Amino acid sequence: MSRAFVKETDAETPVPPERPVSLHPNFVTAEGLPAIEAELARLDKAHAAAVRAEDREAIALTQRDQRYWTARRASAQVVGAPPADGYVHFGSVVTLTRVDGRRQTFRIVGEDEADPARGTVSYVSPLARALTGRGVGDRVSLGGDEAEILSIA
Repeated sequence: MSRAFVKETDAETPVPPERPVSLHPNFVTAEGLPAIEAELARLDKAHAAAVRAEDREAIALTQRDQRYWTARRASAQVVGAPPADGYVHFGSVVTLTRVDGRRQTFRIVGEDEADPARGTVSYVSPLARALTGRGVGDRVSLGGDEAEILSIA
């Protein structure tokens, strides 16, 4: 008989793999720590709903995510605003111009805060590493292309 037609027992509820925790320091912006707290609050509500619904898979997923975010909260190191010294640092907003004329603006943030579609990149990303410590007018190599730093805020 195909496994598709066999009822899973409680013992067969799949255990989701743990979310990997980065080995890098958990630097976060001033907005990053409240975002972690908000995610934990959301997960608490989702977990309670999963328990009420007796949804074992959802319970396992929310517990896994709670473990991840609890660890991230415990290891979070809030980094203050970057110094206004003309160089790129954690927290800086950097505007680049590419060889083809495109302008791009990124903010360098913590790993869990990064969302390139929203203009934020992790401080451990190749882009952030190429930019960190550079100043306005410096050229950087990005994936075989060049870009020039136009501004740093």
